[in-house]
Amino acid sequence: MKSNNINKPKHYTNGSIEPIDYITANSMNFLEGNIVKYVTRYKYKNGKEDLLKAEFYLKRLIKEN
Repeated sequence: MKSNNINKPKHYTNGSIEPIDYITANSMNFLEGNIVKYVTRYKYKNGKEDLLKAEFYLKRLIKEN
């Protein structure tokens, strides 16, 4: 099956649920959603860069709470 980078990108479809569905189902805000998104895809897309992005959003979430 050919990858569809808009609707079904490979880096989001390796698990049993896409991050967007998980984020929406759990009513996560922007910061929470980005943490989930970057942690979910780091192995399949940007590696350490995505973990650092997740860290950025996590630190911001901690600061705001």
